[in-house]
Amino acid sequence: MQNITQLLETIDSWVWGPPLLILLVGTGIFLTVRLGILQVFKLPLALKYVFSKDKEKEATGDVSSFAALCTALAATIGTGNIVGVATAIKAGGPGALFWMWMAAFFGMATKYGECLLSVKYRVTDENGQMSGGPMYYIERGLGKKWLAKMFSIFGIGVAFFGIGTFPQVNAITDSVKATFNIPTIVTALAITILVALVTLGGIKSIAKTAEIIVPFMVIVYVLGSLIIIFCNIQFLPETIALVIKSAFTPTAATGGFLGASVMLAIRSGVARGVFSNESGLGSAPIATAAAKTNSCVKQGLISMTGTFFDTIIVCTMTGLILILTDTWKGNLAGAEMTNAAFDAGLPGIGKYIVTIGLIFFAFTTILGWNYYGERCTEYLFGVKGIKPYRYIFIFLVAAGAFLKLELIWILADIVNGLMAIPNLIALIGLSGVIVAETKQYFAQMNTGNKAN
Repeated sequence: MQNITQLLETIDSWVWGPPLLILLVGTGIFLTVRLGILQVFKLPLALKYVFSKDKEKEATGDVSSFAALCTALAATIGTGNIVGVATAIKAGGPGALFWMWMAAFFGMATKYGECLLSVKYRVTDENGQMSGGPMYYIERGLGKKWLAKMFSIFGIGVAFFGIGTFPQVNAITDSVKATFNIPTIVTALAITILVALVTLGGIKSIAKTAEIIVPFMVIVYVLGSLIIIFCNIQFLPETIALVIKSAFTPTAATGGFLGASVMLAIRSGVARGVFSNESGLGSAPIATAAAKTNSCVKQGLISMTGTFFDTIIVCTMTGLILILTDTWKGNLAGAEMTNAAFDAGLPGIGKYIVTIGLIFFAFTTILGWNYYGERCTEYLFGVKGIKPYRYIFIFLVAAGAFLKLELIWILADIVNGLMAIPNLIALIGLSGVIVAETKQYFAQMNTGNKAN
């Protein structure tokens, strides 16, 4: 087992080396420049679209724009926001949080671009459902079917062995056992049954569940976090100063923290940031393709807010509390570290906020990734591959509770990185299409002829 772990660590270091980090952040910077810092200047409009009633009467798609966003958020707001932030700060120090912010800022432009392309190049499958995502814009826009197939294979890998199953199930069972002392096998069985009931119903069932759970869980988690931050408000300026300082200077060893270089802070922050908000991975565009909309730009703007909510708001809350309470200096890791931080901030109830939040976050992530893997399977094998895929997915959910945490995160990192590469190549190759569609949309808006 030790040899397998070492081998995976070597592969992980290679996959998440400087080339991929440069490609990920570089694509975001490239799109940010080409789109005129759209994630800043058009964020108010994007938020207005998210919170206003959809007026597109004859739009094509399977679910509403808001439901599509919730499905994408269901997949992104998960263990990355609780366990992933703790893992990043434990490895890279407080500076890792700064690099999560940077990855998210530029990632908003990436998310906008990939979701715009998803709606533009989507198709209707044999079951009458909308299918879209990187595999379709790589094939239909870039003309590289082999690269589209590569993305789909890696996408199924992430659904089966990465974000979709093992880290989520493991986080739920560990947290429930620590907080409520419920045996792992009982929790694993309950999760498996619930996942089977929802996922076998397809996108409409998943979207309906996400539309109810996602807004509720985000509000509860953020409110709990704000109370802790408010109670420690006097330490907030020095905490933010520590985050910024640690982003550019090595962090010394202290307590259970072993110390970290600037490169480790960058690598931890960017890798965990991408794990959390999935900008550049090509996952959210798969859910976006199901949205009822006639405008790829409007849906791109709505989808862009997913990265804002996920990292700029939810991950920041977790990170600040870990640092404010000094829990990052201790010997705990993962969900236990975040549990301890919230319990220190809100004695008696803090750990329940984390555990309940984690259950909801992780459960909806499993649902969202089930759908992503299903669409990749449908692209490769047609609709006949969907049922076998769902059964394998449910089996892996059941097995996820009994694997080692360290091995799970390394495996998840590897398949996430491999999935991002074909998508980022397509985003750079199709950046001209993204810019052209954006200019046309806002030109029509400025002349008052934009179609809603």
